[in-house]
Amino acid sequence: MRRRGGLVRAAATTAVVAGTATAVSGRVARRQERKYQEGQQEAMMQDATIQSQQQIEDLQAQVSAMQSQQVQNAAMMAPAAAPAGGGNDVMGQLQQLAQMKQAGLLSEAEFQAAKARLLGG
Repeated sequence: MRRRGGLVRAAATTAVVAGTATAVSGRVARRQERKYQEGQQEAMMQDATIQSQQQIEDLQAQVSAMQSQQVQNAAMMAPAAAPAGGGNDVMGQLQQLAQMKQAGLLSEAEFQAAKARLLGG
């Protein structure tokens, strides 16, 4: 009888150990899956942030290009608007350039270059 009790006890112990191992491995697997999903979500958020930053940079480049185009158009229109008399209109053109610079349509370098052209130097 002792032998049977030993076998039953060993089988019960093995069953308990196997059940515990299964429960622990299930928890470990769920935890790893959760960590994986969190990592995926974080990676997706980082990708979205990078894409947003790139879109902002693209929009800023487009705005800058449009402003440059407006400056070029204004510079081309300014001499055409000058009266045939010349002389005193240089002051008006300088004032117009200053207004364009103040409005942000001209950078300091563009303003100085346009002013030098008007003044002949």
